[in-house]
Amino acid sequence: MTIAPSGEQFEITSGRQRATIVEVGGGIRDYEVAGRRVLDPYPVDDMCDGAHGSVLVPWPNRLADGRYAFDGVDHQTALTEPEKANAIHGLLRWRSWRAAQRTPDRVVMGTRLHPMIGYPFCLDVSVAYELGDDGLVVATTATNVGPTSCPYGCGQHPYLSPGTGLIDACTLQLDAQTRILTDNQRQLPTGTEPVAGTPFDFSQGKLLGNQQVDFAFTDLARDPSGRAWVHLTGLDGRRVELWVDEHYPIVEIYTGDTLQAQRRRQGLGTEPMTCPPNAFQSGEGLLRLEPGQSLTTTWGVGLKRR
Repeated sequence: MTIAPSGEQFEITSGRQRATIVEVGGGIRDYEVAGRRVLDPYPVDDMCDGAHGSVLVPWPNRLADGRYAFDGVDHQTALTEPEKANAIHGLLRWRSWRAAQRTPDRVVMGTRLHPMIGYPFCLDVSVAYELGDDGLVVATTATNVGPTSCPYGCGQHPYLSPGTGLIDACTLQLDAQTRILTDNQRQLPTGTEPVAGTPFDFSQGKLLGNQQVDFAFTDLARDPSGRAWVHLTGLDGRRVELWVDEHYPIVEIYTGDTLQAQRRRQGLGTEPMTCPPNAFQSGEGLLRLEPGQSLTTTWGVGLKRR
């Protein structure tokens, strides 16, 4: 029997919705509604590329030099983006996850992050994926099952699909006041900038065209329920809507220009993040889980008519 590079495939369905969750990394490989892609997929015969749909725990985005200090102790993690001397997107992307619970429209993936060099803490992590009237809802729960406090951040890396073609023909709406600036060489934070009056103001909706974006946005506008929204409208008039709860103060937008040539700009990376890049070093937005403490963060995505 041949095993897919992303491991066992767990398909969930509800009405005309279908999503595929994978064993390797516990992420989303595919999500569509009535045959229309909502998230840009990767083939079942390929490894996950560009972190498509990946769970980003215990930190999202980049960690400079893979180094940080916590409670007075220095730690060094492996450099998983060696060309930029960074550790990127946490420690769970290539680990096997198990399906702890499963029904036709819901699957809960789980794994345990054991103490390791660079992160000597113990986390139980579960991600619940559920299809319903509002689309796909994703709830990530981390529990500190170790004897000491631990640093924590999380995120996920879906790519919103234009339906067909490239994202160039899509309109992006994201009501955020601030962009986190990064350096050109290592993409590490250097400061912030108000987006008003700049090419990065998407608050009223803007055609992407050939604009390249790979930045985190914060100070997000929220609806009465506390959700912040990202809308991507394709040429077919369908709108992919991604929302994040109040635990996610930051959304990274990535137009995919550094992916393999045949994969570029086929989806819009839209990454809910609990903390900014390099938070393990800066401490900004970094969460602290005490022994026995759990935290659940939730986001969702669906397809609407304009």
